[in-house]
Amino acid sequence: MIKSSQKIIDVILIKPRFFSDDRGVFSETYKKSNFDSLVSSVQFVQDNRSLSNNAYTVRGLHFQIPPYAQAKLVSVQRGRIFDVAVDLRRNSSTFLQHVTVELTADGGEQLFIPVGFAHGFCTLEPNTVVTYKVDQYYAPAHEAGLHWRTPKLNIEWPCGANDGILSPKDADLPDSVDLESCFP
Repeated sequence: MIKSSQKIIDVILIKPRFFSDDRGVFSETYKKSNFDSLVSSVQFVQDNRSLSNNAYTVRGLHFQIPPYAQAKLVSVQRGRIFDVAVDLRRNSSTFLQHVTVELTADGGEQLFIPVGFAHGFCTLEPNTVVTYKVDQYYAPAHEAGLHWRTPKLNIEWPCGANDGILSPKDADLPDSVDLESCFP
């Protein structure tokens, strides 16, 4: 695995090493000892998977508030996504700044998003499958989010405001939130 720091240093892109021969390709997608040496010691407790039928399906921007805040390790099993992590740590020098990367099934990239970030993505192909590991269980009473088009964030999404396909829940997310109570 190869570590690639992003403009927000705590968000880390991990690229696998591929070993190929005439049969195909092999790569390690997760090995705790390698992950711990590249990123940090995180105890993942749950794996999640989403299938999006259409290109420009938008999911997010989601986060859970303490004490159930989550770190995530995101990857794509089929297709491609435009992945977004927004820093919500109010005392951070990168507060409300974001990182965007394209993750692909063919490239096998993974994005590590630490606690204190909102996360969302936009599919770039139909039938895209995204998986992610989290270090806290899903806690509905502690979930929160920001609207994907929150003006203050200035995220340049790959689709227009009318092209994004959202769930009713994501479409109703606020474009501001009381971040004072979220992440110290």
